[in-house]
Amino acid sequence: MDALIILCIVLFWFLVLLGLRNWSVYIKEKRELLLHISDVTMVDAFEKKEKKRKQRAGLIDKTTKFADEFADLGQRINFFSVNQDVADWLKKSGNRYELTVARFQGLKMMLMTVGFFHGMFFFFLGLPLSQFGIVLTPLLGYFLPIIVIRQQVKQRQQALRMDLPDFLDTVSTSLQAGVSLDQALREVIRFFDGPLREEFTRFIQEIDLGVQREQAYRNLLERNSNQEFQQLIKSLLQGMKLGVPVASTFKLQAEDMRQLREEQVKELAAKASPKVTLVTTFIVAPVSILMIAGLMILNLLYGENSMMNLF
Repeated sequence: MDALIILCIVLFWFLVLLGLRNWSVYIKEKRELLLHISDVTMVDAFEKKEKKRKQRAGLIDKTTKFADEFADLGQRINFFSVNQDVADWLKKSGNRYELTVARFQGLKMMLMTVGFFHGMFFFFLGLPLSQFGIVLTPLLGYFLPIIVIRQQVKQRQQALRMDLPDFLDTVSTSLQAGVSLDQALREVIRFFDGPLREEFTRFIQEIDLGVQREQAYRNLLERNSNQEFQQLIKSLLQGMKLGVPVASTFKLQAEDMRQLREEQVKELAAKASPKVTLVTTFIVAPVSILMIAGLMILNLLYGENSMMNLF
Protein backbone atom coordinates (compact mmCIF):
# COMPACT_ATOMS: atom_id res chain seq x y z
CA MET A 1 0.00 0.00 0.00
CA ASP A 2 2.80 2.39 0.89
CA ALA A 3 4.56 1.62 -2.39
CA LEU A 4 1.36 2.44 -4.30
CA ILE A 5 1.00 5.79 -2.53
CA ILE A 6 4.64 6.69 -3.28
CA LEU A 7 4.16 5.66 -6.92
CA CYS A 8 1.06 7.84 -7.23
CA ILE A 9 2.90 10.84 -5.73
CA VAL A 10 5.84 10.40 -8.09
CA LEU A 11 3.48 10.01 -11.05
CA PHE A 12 1.56 13.12 -10.02
CA TRP A 13 4.65 15.34 -9.89
CA PHE A 14 5.93 13.84 -13.14
CA LEU A 15 2.66 14.76 -14.88
CA VAL A 16 2.74 18.26 -13.35
CA LEU A 17 6.28 18.87 -14.63
CA LEU A 18 5.35 17.43 -18.03
CA GLY A 19 2.31 19.72 -18.20
CA LEU A 20 4.39 22.79 -17.31
CA ARG A 21 6.96 21.91 -19.96
CA ASN A 22 4.27 21.44 -22.65
CA TRP A 23 2.63 24.71 -21.60
CA SER A 24 5.91 26.61 -21.96
CA VAL A 25 6.48 25.04 -25.40
CA TYR A 26 2.93 26.03 -26.41
CA ILE A 27 3.45 29.65 -25.28
CA LYS A 28 6.75 29.86 -27.17
CA GLU A 29 5.32 28.42 -30.38
CA LYS A 30 2.26 30.66 -30.12
CA ARG A 31 4.47 33.74 -29.80
CA GLU A 32 6.54 32.68 -32.83
CA LEU A 33 3.37 32.03 -34.84
CA LEU A 34 1.96 35.46 -33.97
CA LEU A 35 5.20 37.12 -35.03
CA HIS A 36 5.17 35.19 -38.32
CA ILE A 37 1.54 36.13 -39.00
CA SER A 38 2.32 39.75 -38.17
CA ASP A 39 5.28 39.71 -40.55
CA VAL A 40 3.24 38.21 -43.40
CA THR A 41 -0.04 40.08 -42.98
CA MET A 42 1.41 43.36 -41.59
CA VAL A 43 -0.93 43.05 -38.59
CA ASP A 44 0.13 43.98 -35.08
CA ALA A 45 0.78 40.70 -33.26
CA PHE A 46 0.20 42.18 -29.81
CA GLU A 47 -2.91 44.21 -30.59
CA LYS A 48 -5.19 41.74 -28.78
CA LYS A 49 -2.91 41.75 -25.76
CA GLU A 50 -2.95 45.54 -25.74
CA LYS A 51 -6.75 45.53 -25.70
CA LYS A 52 -6.74 43.18 -22.71
CA ARG A 53 -4.37 45.53 -20.89
CA LYS A 54 -6.68 48.47 -21.53
CA GLN A 55 -9.69 46.48 -20.32
CA ARG A 56 -7.80 45.52 -17.16
CA ALA A 57 -6.79 49.15 -16.63
CA GLY A 58 -10.44 50.21 -17.02
CA LEU A 59 -11.53 47.64 -14.43
CA ILE A 60 -8.86 48.83 -11.98
CA ASP A 61 -9.94 52.41 -12.62
CA LYS A 62 -13.53 51.59 -11.66
CA THR A 63 -12.37 49.66 -8.59
CA THR A 64 -10.06 52.38 -7.29
CA LYS A 65 -12.33 55.37 -7.91
CA PHE A 66 -13.45 55.17 -4.26
CA ALA A 67 -9.85 56.01 -3.27
CA ASP A 68 -10.45 59.60 -4.42
CA GLU A 69 -12.41 60.15 -1.21
CA PHE A 70 -9.21 59.54 0.79
CA ALA A 71 -6.94 61.57 -1.52
CA ASP A 72 -6.65 64.68 0.68
CA LEU A 73 -5.89 62.62 3.77
CA GLY A 74 -3.35 60.53 1.86
CA GLN A 75 -1.49 63.60 0.65
CA ARG A 76 -1.15 64.81 4.24
CA ILE A 77 -0.03 61.43 5.58
CA ASN A 78 2.75 60.78 3.11
CA PHE A 79 5.34 58.77 5.03
CA PHE A 80 7.67 57.01 2.53
CA SER A 81 5.46 58.33 -0.29
CA VAL A 82 6.05 62.01 -0.98
CA ASN A 83 4.01 63.31 -3.92
CA GLN A 84 7.12 63.96 -6.01
CA ASP A 85 8.39 60.41 -5.44
CA VAL A 86 4.96 58.94 -6.23
CA ALA A 87 4.80 60.90 -9.50
CA ASP A 88 8.26 59.59 -10.42
CA TRP A 89 7.26 55.99 -9.57
CA LEU A 90 4.08 56.19 -11.63
CA LYS A 91 5.97 57.62 -14.59
CA LYS A 92 8.76 55.01 -14.52
CA SER A 93 6.42 52.08 -13.88
CA GLY A 94 4.46 52.84 -17.05
CA ASN A 95 1.36 53.59 -14.95
CA ARG A 96 -0.46 50.61 -16.42
CA TYR A 97 -3.50 51.25 -14.21
CA GLU A 98 -3.62 54.97 -15.10
CA LEU A 99 -3.44 56.18 -11.50
CA THR A 100 -2.95 59.81 -10.57
CA VAL A 101 -0.81 60.89 -7.63
CA ALA A 102 -3.91 61.88 -5.66
CA ARG A 103 -5.63 58.56 -6.33
CA PHE A 104 -2.51 56.61 -5.37
CA GLN A 105 -2.30 58.48 -2.07
CA GLY A 106 -6.01 57.86 -1.51
CA LEU A 107 -5.66 54.17 -2.38
CA LYS A 108 -2.97 53.85 0.24
CA MET A 109 -5.25 55.27 2.95
CA MET A 110 -8.27 53.31 1.71
CA LEU A 111 -6.38 50.02 2.01
CA MET A 112 -5.15 51.08 5.43
CA THR A 113 -8.76 51.62 6.56
CA VAL A 114 -9.85 48.30 5.07
CA GLY A 115 -6.95 46.60 6.84
CA PHE A 116 -7.99 48.13 10.16
CA PHE A 117 -11.58 46.88 9.90
CA HIS A 118 -10.27 43.53 8.70
CA GLY A 119 -8.08 43.26 11.81
CA MET A 120 -10.97 44.34 14.08
CA PHE A 121 -13.24 41.71 12.55
CA PHE A 122 -10.79 38.90 13.30
CA PHE A 123 -10.19 40.35 16.77
CA PHE A 124 -13.89 40.16 17.63
CA LEU A 125 -13.93 36.60 16.33
CA GLY A 126 -11.24 35.83 18.89
CA LEU A 127 -8.78 34.25 16.47
CA PRO A 128 -5.22 33.56 17.69
CA LEU A 129 -2.80 36.50 17.40
CA SER A 130 -5.68 38.68 16.17
CA GLN A 131 -4.58 41.48 18.53
CA PHE A 132 -1.45 41.89 16.40
CA GLY A 133 -3.58 42.00 13.26
CA ILE A 134 -5.19 45.26 14.41
CA VAL A 135 -1.78 46.92 13.98
CA LEU A 136 -0.21 44.82 11.22
CA THR A 137 -3.07 44.74 8.67
CA PRO A 138 -3.42 48.57 8.50
CA LEU A 139 0.35 48.85 8.05
CA LEU A 140 0.20 46.21 5.32
CA GLY A 141 -2.60 48.11 3.58
CA TYR A 142 -0.61 51.36 3.79
CA PHE A 143 2.66 49.98 2.43
CA LEU A 144 1.21 47.52 -0.11
CA PRO A 145 0.69 50.11 -2.93
CA ILE A 146 4.18 51.51 -2.28
CA ILE A 147 5.80 48.07 -2.48
CA VAL A 148 3.83 47.11 -5.59
CA ILE A 149 4.59 50.31 -7.51
CA ARG A 150 8.30 50.17 -6.68
CA GLN A 151 8.43 46.54 -7.74
CA GLN A 152 6.75 47.46 -11.03
CA VAL A 153 9.38 50.15 -11.60
CA LYS A 154 12.16 47.62 -11.05
CA GLN A 155 10.60 44.96 -13.29
CA ARG A 156 9.86 47.45 -16.07
CA GLN A 157 13.39 48.82 -16.17
CA GLN A 158 14.78 45.28 -16.15
CA ALA A 159 12.52 44.25 -19.05
CA LEU A 160 13.61 47.36 -20.95
CA ARG A 161 17.23 46.40 -20.44
CA MET A 162 16.71 42.82 -21.66
CA ASP A 163 15.01 43.75 -24.95
CA LEU A 164 17.19 46.71 -25.85
CA PRO A 165 20.15 45.00 -27.69
CA ASP A 166 17.89 43.02 -30.06
CA PHE A 167 15.80 46.11 -30.68
CA LEU A 168 18.87 48.18 -31.54
CA ASP A 169 20.22 45.53 -33.93
CA THR A 170 16.90 45.37 -35.77
CA VAL A 171 16.58 49.15 -36.05
CA SER A 172 20.21 49.45 -37.17
CA THR A 173 19.60 46.94 -39.97
CA SER A 174 16.53 48.86 -41.13
CA LEU A 175 18.43 52.16 -41.09
CA GLN A 176 21.30 50.71 -43.10
CA ALA A 177 18.73 49.60 -45.69
CA GLY A 178 17.82 53.28 -46.22
CA VAL A 179 14.69 53.54 -44.07
CA SER A 180 14.19 56.71 -42.02
CA LEU A 181 14.40 56.52 -38.23
CA ASP A 182 10.71 57.17 -37.60
CA GLN A 183 9.62 54.60 -40.17
CA ALA A 184 12.10 52.05 -38.81
CA LEU A 185 10.76 52.55 -35.29
CA ARG A 186 7.16 52.17 -36.51
CA GLU A 187 7.97 48.87 -38.19
CA VAL A 188 10.26 47.37 -35.55
CA ILE A 189 8.15 48.04 -32.45
CA ARG A 190 5.39 45.83 -33.88
CA PHE A 191 7.58 42.81 -33.11
CA PHE A 192 8.33 43.78 -29.51
CA ASP A 193 6.12 43.69 -26.47
CA GLY A 194 6.46 45.38 -23.10
CA PRO A 195 7.98 48.69 -21.98
CA LEU A 196 10.19 49.12 -25.05
CA ARG A 197 7.15 49.08 -27.29
CA GLU A 198 5.24 51.44 -24.99
CA GLU A 199 8.05 53.99 -24.79
CA PHE A 200 8.80 54.24 -28.51
CA THR A 201 5.10 54.16 -29.39
CA ARG A 202 4.62 57.18 -27.16
CA PHE A 203 7.74 58.78 -28.66
CA ILE A 204 6.32 58.40 -32.18
CA GLN A 205 2.95 59.76 -31.08
CA GLU A 206 4.63 62.84 -29.60
CA ILE A 207 6.54 63.41 -32.85
CA ASP A 208 3.29 63.07 -34.84
CA LEU A 209 1.60 65.62 -32.57
CA GLY A 210 4.31 68.18 -33.28
CA VAL A 211 6.55 67.85 -30.23
CA GLN A 212 10.14 68.75 -31.04
CA ARG A 213 12.38 65.71 -31.39
CA GLU A 214 14.80 66.91 -28.73
CA GLN A 215 11.98 67.37 -26.24
CA ALA A 216 10.57 63.93 -27.09
CA TYR A 217 13.99 62.42 -26.36
CA ARG A 218 14.15 64.24 -23.04
CA ASN A 219 10.69 62.91 -22.15
CA LEU A 220 12.05 59.41 -22.73
CA LEU A 221 14.87 60.17 -20.31
CA GLU A 222 12.44 61.38 -17.66
CA ARG A 223 10.23 58.29 -17.93
CA ASN A 224 13.05 55.76 -17.60
CA SER A 225 15.93 55.31 -15.19
CA ASN A 226 17.62 52.37 -16.91
CA GLN A 227 21.27 53.30 -17.42
CA GLU A 228 21.68 51.62 -20.80
CA PHE A 229 18.49 53.15 -22.18
CA GLN A 230 19.50 56.59 -20.97
CA GLN A 231 22.91 56.14 -22.58
CA LEU A 232 21.21 55.36 -25.90
CA ILE A 233 18.92 58.40 -25.77
CA LYS A 234 21.79 60.70 -24.79
CA SER A 235 23.81 59.34 -27.72
CA LEU A 236 20.90 60.06 -30.05
CA LEU A 237 20.64 63.60 -28.69
CA GLN A 238 24.34 64.15 -29.17
CA GLY A 239 24.28 62.58 -32.63
CA MET A 240 21.37 64.81 -33.65
CA LYS A 241 23.35 67.91 -32.68
CA LEU A 242 26.66 66.75 -34.21
CA GLY A 243 25.22 65.06 -37.30
CA VAL A 244 26.44 61.53 -36.49
CA PRO A 245 24.68 58.81 -38.57
CA VAL A 246 21.88 57.25 -36.51
CA ALA A 247 22.55 53.73 -37.87
CA SER A 248 26.10 53.80 -36.49
CA THR A 249 24.82 54.98 -33.12
CA PHE A 250 22.35 52.10 -32.83
CA LYS A 251 24.92 49.51 -33.92
CA LEU A 252 27.63 50.71 -31.53
CA GLN A 253 25.17 50.95 -28.64
CA ALA A 254 24.00 47.36 -29.23
CA GLU A 255 27.58 46.07 -29.21
CA ASP A 256 28.43 48.04 -26.06
CA MET A 257 25.32 46.76 -24.26
CA ARG A 258 26.08 43.14 -25.08
CA GLN A 259 29.66 43.56 -23.88
CA LEU A 260 28.44 45.27 -20.70
CA ARG A 261 25.91 42.49 -20.10
CA GLU A 262 28.64 39.87 -20.52
CA GLU A 263 30.79 41.67 -17.96
CA GLN A 264 27.86 41.89 -15.56
CA VAL A 265 27.25 38.14 -15.87
CA LYS A 266 30.92 37.48 -15.09
CA GLU A 267 30.70 39.81 -12.11
CA LEU A 268 27.62 38.02 -10.78
CA ALA A 269 29.33 34.66 -11.27
CA ALA A 270 32.36 35.91 -9.33
CA LYS A 271 30.12 37.13 -6.51
CA ALA A 272 28.27 33.81 -6.41
CA SER A 273 31.38 31.78 -5.58
CA PRO A 274 31.92 33.22 -2.05
CA LYS A 275 28.19 32.80 -1.32
CA VAL A 276 28.33 29.13 -2.32
CA THR A 277 31.42 28.68 -0.16
CA LEU A 278 29.64 30.35 2.74
CA VAL A 279 26.62 28.06 2.43
CA THR A 280 28.86 25.01 2.14
CA THR A 281 30.93 25.98 5.17
CA PHE A 282 28.14 26.90 7.58
CA ILE A 283 25.26 24.64 6.42
CA VAL A 284 26.28 21.68 4.27
CA ALA A 285 29.51 20.76 6.08
CA PRO A 286 28.10 20.89 9.66
CA VAL A 287 25.03 18.87 8.64
CA SER A 288 27.20 16.25 6.92
CA ILE A 289 29.49 16.01 9.97
CA LEU A 290 26.47 15.62 12.30
CA MET A 291 25.01 12.89 10.08
CA ILE A 292 28.30 10.95 10.04
CA ALA A 293 28.77 11.42 13.78
CA GLY A 294 25.20 10.28 14.41
CA LEU A 295 25.68 7.15 12.33
CA MET A 296 28.90 6.37 14.21
CA ILE A 297 27.16 6.80 17.57
CA LEU A 298 24.23 4.60 16.51
CA ASN A 299 26.66 1.98 15.25
CA LEU A 300 28.48 2.03 18.58
CA LEU A 301 25.23 1.66 20.48
CA TYR A 302 23.23 -0.76 18.32
CA GLY A 303 25.67 -2.30 15.79
CA GLU A 304 27.06 -5.84 15.77
CA ASN A 305 30.12 -4.75 17.75
CA SER A 306 28.21 -2.27 19.84
CA MET A 307 29.05 -1.34 23.38
CA MET A 308 25.83 -3.01 24.56
CA ASN A 309 27.14 -6.42 23.51
CA LEU A 310 30.16 -6.02 25.76
CA PHE A 311 27.85 -6.12 28.75
